[in-house]
Amino acid sequence: MRIARFSAEDGMSFGVVEENTIAAVAAHPFGELTFTGQRFPLADVRLLAPILPSKVIAIGKNYAEHAREMGGEAPAEPVIFSKPSTAVIGPGEAIAYPEKLSERVDFEGELAVVIGRMCREVPAARAADVILGYTCANDVTARDLQKKDGQWTRAKGFDTFCPLGPWIETDADPADLAISTTVNGEVRQDARTSQLSHDIPTLVEYVSQVMTLLPGDVILTGTPAGVGPLEIGDEVTVTVDGVGSLTNRVVARD
Repeated sequence: MRIARFSAEDGMSFGVVEENTIAAVAAHPFGELTFTGQRFPLADVRLLAPILPSKVIAIGKNYAEHAREMGGEAPAEPVIFSKPSTAVIGPGEAIAYPEKLSERVDFEGELAVVIGRMCREVPAARAADVILGYTCANDVTARDLQKKDGQWTRAKGFDTFCPLGPWIETDADPADLAISTTVNGEVRQDARTSQLSHDIPTLVEYVSQVMTLLPGDVILTGTPAGVGPLEIGDEVTVTVDGVGSLTNRVVARD
């Protein structure tokens, strides 16, 4: 099932995407879904970020080849950092390049996990019980600021630096999905989630030992090798097979 958050002429709703239509649901998508009876052609609505999380927890250097391209080895334990909820945008929204502050902004295509219920200290064997589904993500990063600061909060925390979408796929098996990133149609990243150094159950266990996870919270699982710079005017697409494609264009920040 594909759960989307969308805007139509009568306001914002969650809904279930079925072929070329979207069936609206009442309230939030956590728990049993209640359909309102409204149905819209998918072409007539605007897809938004599928969720507005209370927090976005990201995992650094979780593909060995990416760790090496960044000048190191994959860490023995997951490296976690956060992105503010204000960085989240949806499919089709613009990534704003902060030219006054950064001269190097990179794409980082990722598979994202969406948490379905409040939880803490979740054993890896029960991780699937607390996951609502999966979506595509782009962990946009001001690479020069990341190197300059020595930590990652500013580099990864700009408004618009966390595109998510196009929807939440609840039926995907994340163990071995193809993930790719293209810039202006050219493939820049091409990998599989089976190459993750720390798999998704491990990540859910690790993060939930540190903090309580709430419904709608997002875990970014890490980016594969091939990250690189974006320029104003570029169109970047992250695709995860079985989940969907997320496309955003880069514009100058006002």
